[in-house]
Amino acid sequence: MSWQQASAPVRRRSAAGTALRVSLLFIGGLYAVELLDQALGSRLERAGGVEPLENDGLDGILFAPALHGTWEHLLANTVPLFVFGFLVLLAGVRRWLAVTAAVWLVGGAGVWLTGGAGTIHIGASILVFGWLTYLLLRGLFSWNAGQLALGVILLLVYGGLLWGVLPGQPGVSWQGHLFGAVGGGLAAWWFGRADRLRGETRGWP
Repeated sequence: MSWQQASAPVRRRSAAGTALRVSLLFIGGLYAVELLDQALGSRLERAGGVEPLENDGLDGILFAPALHGTWEHLLANTVPLFVFGFLVLLAGVRRWLAVTAAVWLVGGAGVWLTGGAGTIHIGASILVFGWLTYLLLRGLFSWNAGQLALGVILLLVYGGLLWGVLPGQPGVSWQGHLFGAVGGGLAAWWFGRADRLRGETRGWP
């Protein structure tokens, strides 16, 4: 077996190992933040949430996705955060950071512009919906068969989550879900198109 033949599996194992470590560190950081917030009597979530159309609430765009109202809130986000974050990370930490930044900022800005008056929005579900949408759509823009196949699988398994972009469930920030998904869609268009133009149309994920 030549070196070239052996290098691809080695790269995939290395990418998977890095993706696993970063995913666990990121989620561990969210648990550390929630532990600190609980110790401070929920002071962080009250001060760091997005408050729509309030100047004082603008900084929540930077902090809200890292904050959760309860342990149950964080636990509900943990599995999809791990699954989707891991899959995005398989393309590299730099790509994960760029996609996450797009989802984080677009999602937060959308909530600030459209959220209900007098409300406070927090939670990493912005990232859940953004990462999922990115994974669903990027293959359409990159013309990558592996990414298209993964998108179909994720749609079959997790497609029901997308109903969360619609209003109707009290206490749930559907605006965060919607604009997180918009951020993920924009990232899929931008990076998928760039990959296609560079000729990176093969491989997985």
